[in-house]
Amino acid sequence: MSSHADPRALGAFLRARRAQLDPQQCGLPTTDSPRRVTGLRREEVAALAAISVDYYTRLEQGRVRASTPVLTTLARALRLGEDEEFYLYELAGRTDDRPRRRRPVQRIRPAMHRLLDQLTDTPALVLGKRLDILAWNPLATALYTDFSELAPARRNYVNLLFTDPAVRELHTEWAHDARDAVAALRMEAAADPTDPELARLVGELTLQDADFHTWWAEHRVSSATYGTKHYRHPLVGDLTLDCDTWAANDGSGQRLMILTAEPDSPSHDALRILTSWTAGQTERDSARHRSR
Repeated sequence: MSSHADPRALGAFLRARRAQLDPQQCGLPTTDSPRRVTGLRREEVAALAAISVDYYTRLEQGRVRASTPVLTTLARALRLGEDEEFYLYELAGRTDDRPRRRRPVQRIRPAMHRLLDQLTDTPALVLGKRLDILAWNPLATALYTDFSELAPARRNYVNLLFTDPAVRELHTEWAHDARDAVAALRMEAAADPTDPELARLVGELTLQDADFHTWWAEHRVSSATYGTKHYRHPLVGDLTLDCDTWAANDGSGQRLMILTAEPDSPSHDALRILTSWTAGQTERDSARHRSR
């Protein structure tokens, strides 16, 4: 057990939760007789959870400890969400036994998509959990690489820094930037230490790259949302860009990363050239597509 059990608090939570449920939504038959309680009755919860009414009553009264199988059936019977389920296991002192739910596929928020569409003269990426690259604009492709040509499993900011030679060579201060990225990934691990995809990413990079192995072992963490990056681009040369990230406040873990240059600076002029080249490339690709 990973937390201290609180049977009385567990009982209070069970009573409050069953009072919030609609019998019909739980699949219970309708009756003409009036209900004397709000929500579900004790015997109805017990039947849905396949346990005895006496045992469930003692759970609500805080007179008995709940086993892991009982918690599993109660979570389903009471239609608990993920946060509520975690709270249930915590009150029972059994957070280590809580079943891990399959993590949903990361999908970019529509507002992020709209914002990317409007950012036409500055590179921008949408990063998800584990620093996965979920979306990008054309200028980000022109700066880094054509993300659409990569397998989805490779579209990860840290992975590209360590395994893609072109992305690695792009960063003139690669060691500094890569070490910061490892520290940011450490923060991701702290937020979700049981994430199997994160474990796979860390395991692969640890075996593939000695620097990653060393920096991961340092346990350095970082939640920095801004900084300066230095690039040497094969088309436009050196760029010094401010890197800022803004996190979504919806719990999705998504953040928008934007790279901007000082107005009237050589880097600003270089971005304008890259923007023009990107627009021209798009027109050439469209012309080739129409001619087929």
